[in-house]
Amino acid sequence: MKVKKPRPVNLDLQTIRFPLPAIASILHRVSGVITFVSVAILLWLLSISLSSPEGFASAASIADSFFVKFILWGVLTALFYHIVVGVRHLLMDMGYFEEMETGIASTKVSFVIVAVLSVFAGGLVW
Repeated sequence: MKVKKPRPVNLDLQTIRFPLPAIASILHRVSGVITFVSVAILLWLLSISLSSPEGFASAASIADSFFVKFILWGVLTALFYHIVVGVRHLLMDMGYFEEMETGIASTKVSFVIVAVLSVFAGGLVW
């Protein structure tokens, strides 16, 4: 007969320390959700702008506010993050960056690339 051993349970999320690649992976999923939801909003804005000249003026006035520009910058940053870290995940699937040291290094490089692309996206939006 098997004896069940009591397993330690740690439900205090403030004491759990994820490694950097795990954080990057979780953020990759979050950026995918943000990108998926934003596609519907951006398609709505595109349909307004293509409906008529008045619709284009309306969409241009919507996109001209600071709040919408900030949201567009966030969407572009999430899209860039999702692409860069997705390429990193594909490289990991091919057998690269699987050790902890190289995984952390590739995560840091990915974060730097995304930061540069985020500044570029800010330049595009504003």
